[in-house]
Amino acid sequence: MIILRKATLYVLLLICAIVIMFPILYAFFISFLSGAELLQGKWWPTKWSFRNYINAFHKVPLDRYLWNSFVVSCIVMIGQLVVSSLAAYAFVFLRFPGRNILFFVTIMTMLVPWEATVIPNYLTVQTLGWTNNYFGLTIPFFALAFGIFLLRQHFKTIPFELYEAAQVCGVQHFRFFWYVVLPLSKGSLATLGLYSFLTTWNMYLWPLLVTNDERVRTVQIGLKQMQTQEIATEWGVVMAAVIIVIFPTLLLLFIGQKQLQKGLMQGAIK
Repeated sequence: MIILRKATLYVLLLICAIVIMFPILYAFFISFLSGAELLQGKWWPTKWSFRNYINAFHKVPLDRYLWNSFVVSCIVMIGQLVVSSLAAYAFVFLRFPGRNILFFVTIMTMLVPWEATVIPNYLTVQTLGWTNNYFGLTIPFFALAFGIFLLRQHFKTIPFELYEAAQVCGVQHFRFFWYVVLPLSKGSLATLGLYSFLTTWNMYLWPLLVTNDERVRTVQIGLKQMQTQEIATEWGVVMAAVIIVIFPTLLLLFIGQKQLQKGLMQGAIK
């Protein structure tokens, strides 16, 4: 009976995995098809060739877009880690009036739809002259309420007696933060970094608003440009670009999947 239950569970998991991965596999097969094969309704290429992948870099400056997305994602990831960890440290280890109220206000910002803040953020970025550069693409996303909440929950698992002992020994806040708190929070920090990188990599609307120069535009905009009327029939090229774009995220997700689950559990359990 136990073996039958396990076999049934594995079969269901396999079916779910196939359903989830089917769009990616379908796009992968289409990326090797020629225009004639697509018109014939084929989904399996008669000849495997990387011609569509090469053409993808010729249609748009995909290499530049990939580099921009990588730089922007890394900057946002580092910025969110710095801001969230410092804010979480203040909410856990520092005692100041209105601390809990300020934390609740920070959490309440998660209820505000991101679309409601697009126009104010855009006007601010435009006033500061941050359009068409990395400042406008990164700095507005440094403060993340979810990141502060996640790290705060994990920092609360660190015994407060360690902080008190450090204060008695004359250890300053930053030294305690750097040598004690951060080393004990590697899992949650890795989780937040992975989440930040993937979210920024897949961002489309904001880069479209604050950039109109190909030198700073990200890869998601490049994919949209490849679907213009001029090359709309070359879906093999478009799908080749899609595979190129999603491959780093899938690789990063597969590598950090266990760390992501571990970090979320660490932030949820005190």
